[in-house]
Amino acid sequence: MFRQRRCSPLPGSRPAGQPQRRSDTVSASSAPRAPGPSTGWAVARPHPVLRPLVARYVGYTRHAVPLTVHRGLPSRHVTLVIVVDAPVRMLGGPTPDGGPMTVRTGASGLHLGPALIRQDSHQRGLSLLHPLGVRALLGVSAAELARTTVEAADLPVPWGGRLADRLAEAATWTEAFAVLDEELAAAVRPARSAPEIHRAWRALLASGGTRPVAAIAAEVGWSRRHLTERFAREVGVPPKQAARLMRFERSVAAIRAGGHHALATVAADCGYDDQAHLTNEWRTLVGCSPTVWIREELPFLQDPFAEVGHDPGHE
Repeated sequence: MFRQRRCSPLPGSRPAGQPQRRSDTVSASSAPRAPGPSTGWAVARPHPVLRPLVARYVGYTRHAVPLTVHRGLPSRHVTLVIVVDAPVRMLGGPTPDGGPMTVRTGASGLHLGPALIRQDSHQRGLSLLHPLGVRALLGVSAAELARTTVEAADLPVPWGGRLADRLAEAATWTEAFAVLDEELAAAVRPARSAPEIHRAWRALLASGGTRPVAAIAAEVGWSRRHLTERFAREVGVPPKQAARLMRFERSVAAIRAGGHHALATVAADCGYDDQAHLTNEWRTLVGCSPTVWIREELPFLQDPFAEVGHDPGHE
């Protein structure tokens, strides 16, 4: 349960009026914007009708962060990013051709490498993350978004071309999250996928990505080959690669929680053979070792999920 706390104003927004109250919004803003670098976060759960589809809302602000290129990490989620100010400039990663792309409201599917994002001097936006609810929410399957990013205006959704402008008018994160609830809930459509895929996903997640795919296939009553084909067709990656993303995501959470002082322990706890195995996976998925990421990126990242007692293993 999220603790109640007053939401931070959105920097650069219009003067605050009387925002709709949300009891499940948490803010974690850093020091004032001047003179040094600052970041801020606000996290909330979506409206109950959206919770099977959307894991959480994350609002963020960044000001004068000296890191000019940010490595967006792979994860088990499909991500919808809405940038309230200037569009995001992607330099490479999950884009249609792997090259540069500019996007203001974009959906990125599961990917097995970093998203290289140019960071402007000031930026604010929102991220929505959801695993298997993509078809109902975006009108396409997660497989159609895998390893790429699509502008929301090109998706079969009514809010694609207007959502960023509506969010720019919000005075607080509370108001912004209420806009998301309104637009997304109104656009949800019926969508079904095989229950075996959902069961396989939950089994992988419960094991932290360590359970053998053959055992999960037997549990859901399919052959390993059939599960691999159907799973990839819906999610965008086969179950073995989904498990790989889950293990990696656990390692990121452990490092953020203080594990950067003991990478060998992180490796053992997250299902890797040893620290060398962990390091090799990071080089493949992030483009650098954990040590380099800790030095270059971690000082400028706040973990909003620690603020709300977030447990990524239960989504």
